[in-house]
Amino acid sequence: MNVSKLIQNTSIKFGTSGARGLAADFTQHICAAFAMAFIEHGKRCGKLSNDNLCVAIGIDNRPSSFAMAQSVAAGLVAIGFDYEFEGVLPTPALAYAAMQRGQASIMVTGSHIPFDRNGLKFYYPKGEITKLDEQGILSQSSELSDELNVPELIECESAKNTYINRYLTYFSELDLTGKKIGVYTHSSAGRDLYLRLLQQFGATVVELGRSETFVPIDTEAVSKEDQQTAKVWANELNLDAIVSTDGDGDRPLVADEFGNWLRGDVLGLIVSQLLKIEALSVPINCNSAIELSGFFQQVARTKIGSPFVIEAFAQLQKHYKVVAGFEANGGFLLASDIDESGKLLSALPTRDALLPILVVLAQLSKLPISRLANALPKRFTVSTKIESVPSKVGLAFLSALQTDAEKTLSTLGITQRVSQVDNTDGVRLYLSNNDTVHFRSSGNAPEMRCYIESDSQQSADKLLQALKKQLVTLLT
Repeated sequence: MNVSKLIQNTSIKFGTSGARGLAADFTQHICAAFAMAFIEHGKRCGKLSNDNLCVAIGIDNRPSSFAMAQSVAAGLVAIGFDYEFEGVLPTPALAYAAMQRGQASIMVTGSHIPFDRNGLKFYYPKGEITKLDEQGILSQSSELSDELNVPELIECESAKNTYINRYLTYFSELDLTGKKIGVYTHSSAGRDLYLRLLQQFGATVVELGRSETFVPIDTEAVSKEDQQTAKVWANELNLDAIVSTDGDGDRPLVADEFGNWLRGDVLGLIVSQLLKIEALSVPINCNSAIELSGFFQQVARTKIGSPFVIEAFAQLQKHYKVVAGFEANGGFLLASDIDESGKLLSALPTRDALLPILVVLAQLSKLPISRLANALPKRFTVSTKIESVPSKVGLAFLSALQTDAEKTLSTLGITQRVSQVDNTDGVRLYLSNNDTVHFRSSGNAPEMRCYIESDSQQSADKLLQALKKQLVTLLT
């Protein structure tokens, strides 16, 4: 069987981060084919050598992930590569440990997308794959045998320990004694790791909401139930903070002492300031408070997705020593090493949830989290997703916005004049009343994303509520 034809004849597509599709479509042969194509492309373009023929494999807690990992391993064995199974762990833990060892790695995860889906994330020894790599993977023409030798997987703990030690070393002086931290563990791949680490820093840790069934937490569009539950937890348990992540542990959630979840881009802005980042790469949908804050010497705006954020690092690093990026989902990407008083935090140019969590918790001895957020410029963002939007319907809607934005917005009840249109990714509209409305089709699922930015939380919430109702009627 031809690997390229196998991959391209499925519904599985590369999105903003990795290959995604229905779990049922990730058959043994498809998973093996992706693994083989990833290795073959890496060798051809010089990102992999014969120095290390072992690939690290990790999984999240989705019920389909273990079998997919077995099939990935089978594909590696078929082309003479070995593998090391790291079990259930955060994606950045797998990527970081593999990068430190000069290895490639493959993470089986669907991140935050619905329960019936899954995906694969790929990392070469220098970091995650690029958009060019994606095309290279899809075009590999090697052959896959009809018979696969699917191995048993024996878990090791080395990647988790490497990841934990990264933070124990850099935050060696962090003392959370006397602080009560809630950890919303749900089905996160890093839940046990987070509990263990925070306890080592002396915090009183309260585990919240553990689930043995997979929960697709979306840090860009936190559900109303999770918003309300966090406030109840914070009030009843007298917590100093609540922390969590999405399913594969690369997107953080942090709530203040009142149980208010911080928006991911607000968290990224706070963390970037505290880490003294000089230049930032962020997607177009991130809060404009980043520029308004005046904290950074340069801010590069990109398409949405970590590959685009990473792509911008190369140019920024020509001019600045300390470079980083983050996304609206809160995932933080560290492009440069940070040397703070002799303590080295090495670069990790892929989305990470734990670094922003720890940077913010380290401030608790000085002031509560709510005050960190309140000190920022007053721009408020909210977002939502409209599910079950056929691709053709979503694309037609975006095309109509590009053709006549004001006329299309009027069908949604928005009558303000459009002062600027940005087509960097989707359609972002700047309105005459200083509001911003941004529509974008998801690259991972049949969804339409909607982002609102305004000068007050009340006006942002009101506009989003009105828009969502109209969008559901128009698009589904």
